[in-house]
Amino acid sequence: MSGTQASQDLGKAVLRIVLGALILFHGVSKLINGPGFVTQVVTQAGLPPAVAYLVYIGEVVAPVLLILGLWTRLAALVVAVNMIVAVALVHTGQLGLLNETGGWAVELQALFLASALAVLLLGAGRLSVGGIAGRWN
Repeated sequence: MSGTQASQDLGKAVLRIVLGALILFHGVSKLINGPGFVTQVVTQAGLPPAVAYLVYIGEVVAPVLLILGLWTRLAALVVAVNMIVAVALVHTGQLGLLNETGGWAVELQALFLASALAVLLLGAGRLSVGGIAGRWN
């Protein structure tokens, strides 16, 4: 494996592991405290309360798969959809706003979405449980 390939695989690993870990913190919070806020938001949007439980797939299952590098592209797609839904249901009013330090009010959500899209396009790389083989890795 050449130095260039090794650095690309390491970069892919860093991106997917950090994305997975940071999203997983949100999932662990919901495991500990329940999906109450999410349930409230989805019902206010006219969706069935059961839809709120999909947050566990987007914020627990998919991040664990990203960290492991297993079914990576599918997991990244789930995280991207999760972020789009989160922005649509919770953060739409902040899209044109800046936060108190001058950053974009939804910069964290945008960074999570962009990172998930990058992982979806790049795949897991060789430093993963799934390796580079397979359609979803």
